[in-house]
Amino acid sequence: MGQIKVEKNVGGIEGLCVIEPAVHGDARGYFMETYNQNDMHEAGLDMVFVQDNQSCSVKGVLRGLHFQKEFPQGKLVRVIKGKVFDVAVDLRKNSSTYGKWHGEELTEENKKQFYIPEGFAHGFLVLSDIAEFCYKCTDFYHPGDEGGLAWNDPEIGVQWPEVTGQYKGTASSEGWTLVDGTPLNLSEKDQKWDGLSNTFTF
Repeated sequence: MGQIKVEKNVGGIEGLCVIEPAVHGDARGYFMETYNQNDMHEAGLDMVFVQDNQSCSVKGVLRGLHFQKEFPQGKLVRVIKGKVFDVAVDLRKNSSTYGKWHGEELTEENKKQFYIPEGFAHGFLVLSDIAEFCYKCTDFYHPGDEGGLAWNDPEIGVQWPEVTGQYKGTASSEGWTLVDGTPLNLSEKDQKWDGLSNTFTF
């Protein structure tokens, strides 16, 4: 027991949690528990996960900002290789922090996990040459239920690190790069999302 440290309501947003596992290392390497239901329950986190996902992305890839409309997912996310900047946006219409965002740098070195409850949009930007990203979900993926927000919506104002470019009224990645010149790389779908004022809320 006691193998995790939990910081709750990070960024002043109720429900967001940063979880740091105990890492046991020596000259051979390290061992850690990446999930323990008893420890989570002891920390007051009683979510039940039903699906695990993993993705691999190259530098400059930005995925998001995504959510499911009818079947919202809570997500426990972490990076097992590389570095990403991970972002959650509060879309709960009765929340005092509606529209507010918070970001966490997740790396293979810091081994932090970020819990994003139901009712949030989520996305991340890859800052290393490659990043492998894992997450546990509280509901299954439902095709056709996905919604999204423009990653660069000025109303939200996410401050993506190392990103440079000029907002031209859309989520298009055209003209946007990292400071080292790496083009920002978004899916076709993620370049078509609208801003917060025209988007579904929970």
